[in-house]
Amino acid sequence: MRSAVANPKASRPKSEGGFILVVVLWVLAALAALASSYSVYVGADAFAAQVNDDRLRIRNAISTGVELTAYQLLAAPEKDRPPQGAFTVRLARSTIDARFVSEAARIDLNAAPKELLAGLFAAVGATPTQAAGFAERVIGWRDKSNPAQNSEAEAYKQGGVGYAPRQAPFQNVLELALVLGLPPYIVDRILPLVTIYNGHGEIDIRAAPPEVLSALPNVTPDLLQRLLAARAQSPGDGEALLGLLGSARSWANAASNPAARIDLRIRLDNGRTARAEVVILVSPDDDEPFRVLSWRDDSDGAF
Repeated sequence: MRSAVANPKASRPKSEGGFILVVVLWVLAALAALASSYSVYVGADAFAAQVNDDRLRIRNAISTGVELTAYQLLAAPEKDRPPQGAFTVRLARSTIDARFVSEAARIDLNAAPKELLAGLFAAVGATPTQAAGFAERVIGWRDKSNPAQNSEAEAYKQGGVGYAPRQAPFQNVLELALVLGLPPYIVDRILPLVTIYNGHGEIDIRAAPPEVLSALPNVTPDLLQRLLAARAQSPGDGEALLGLLGSARSWANAASNPAARIDLRIRLDNGRTARAEVVILVSPDDDEPFRVLSWRDDSDGAF
C-alpha cells in the first residue's frame, strides 16, 4: 500500500516561491540604498573635513603674514621704519604673498583739513564747487556743532534721510555712504584712499598713491609727475620729495606711522585661494608688539 503521507514539495503553493524572490530582491535593494547613503555620508564628511582643514590653513597663513609684517616693521628703528614693502613666504602647503603700506598713505577722515578733503574729492572727479561742498559735509559729520545752532542736523532733517549726522569721529570709512549729498560713485572712488587710522592731518609723501598726492593743494599734473619720478628714483628720500612740494608741504610728511595696512593673498597647494586685508598698530613699548585694528577676509564678502 502506498503511504498516505503527503509530499511537502507537492503541497507548497506556487506563489510562495515568487514571494520569497520578491523579499530577497527587496532586501538587496535596501542594502544597496543603505550602502549608497553611507557612501554619500562618508563623501560629504570627507569634503567637510577638507573644507575645514583649508579654512584652518588659510587662517593660520593670514595670521603668519600679519605677524611677519609686524616683525619687519619693528625690526628697524622707528625713524627708519619702511613706509611700504612686500614679501612672499611658504607655510604648510600654502604660499603667502604680503604687501604692506603705512596707513599715512591714506587721508584720515577724522583729521584731514577741509583743503585736503576738497582736493581728494576733486581728484576723483568732482567739480571744484562740488568738492568744497562734499568736504564741508564730511567735516559736518565728524565735528560737534553748537546744539543751539546745529544747521548740519537741520540739513539732514530737511533732506529726509531719517537720521542725523554723527557729529563725532567716523567709526568706519563706510559711514561715508551716510554723509548727506555724497553720490555713491564718489564714495566708491574715495574709499580706497581714506582711513580712520592715520591719526594725522598729513599724508606720507613716500607711500601715498597718485590720487592722494594730487589731492594736495597746489599740486599740478606737472608737479605730480615730477614727484612720482623723483620717488621712483629715491623712494626713501622723504626730505627731497617734500622739498618739491613748495606751499603744499604743510599737508605732507615723511614720518613713520605706527599703523600699517596689509594686503594678503593666500594660495593653497590644492588650488584654493583667499585674500585678507588687515590694519595693525605696532607698539614696541606695550606688552603686545602689535594690535589688530581692522580685519577683513573673503568670508566677509568678495573684495
